[in-house]
Amino acid sequence: MKDLIDGALKFMQEDFKEHAELFESLKNKQNPHTLFIGCADSRVIPNLITNTGPGELFVIRNIGNIVPPYRVGDDFLATTSAIEYAFNSLHIKNIIVCGHSNCGGCAALYANENELKSMPNVRKWLTLLEPIKNKVLKVAGSDLAMRSWMTEKMNLVNSLQNLLTYPGIEEALNKKEIELHAWYYIIETGEIYEYDFNFENFVLIQERVKKV
Repeated sequence: MKDLIDGALKFMQEDFKEHAELFESLKNKQNPHTLFIGCADSRVIPNLITNTGPGELFVIRNIGNIVPPYRVGDDFLATTSAIEYAFNSLHIKNIIVCGHSNCGGCAALYANENELKSMPNVRKWLTLLEPIKNKVLKVAGSDLAMRSWMTEKMNLVNSLQNLLTYPGIEEALNKKEIELHAWYYIIETGEIYEYDFNFENFVLIQERVKKV
């Protein structure tokens, strides 16, 4: 805890002062251009990955960077309400769903009932990925590496599809008022792959940039 307090003091005494004018401009209102939906994993740092500063990203983080399908009810409200707010109130221009390698949330999808006994809410949350689990097992079987790789990427594509169930998003996409992106981040190399809708595959982000 001492390290965190020391870090907070450093921020107030040094970093904040360096960006004081920026924070002053943000005191009454935020105007982020991008909704970043990422995993709660401590190794994934949205502003670091995207080289962005305060006020640029509206960030949602959850176990497994999952986007639930839209429905009005009592389930999965934290993520659903945040997406709803970002789109309807903040009028964001981009949505990035960012997954990553060696995702513990995706791995937990294959845990047995006893392993998740102490985490009933995690177990319920992961039911959103059950259709993916069944597809992956048919192909990957017990191959853990392939299973992880497939689950992490299929989850991203599924999340993009679920975003289109939110009122107004598909219409905004068709009008080119918003862009949807799926990124796959490799922790140990720093590489980022982006989903290419035309080829239905993930390609290195620098290759995508060349095509734009």
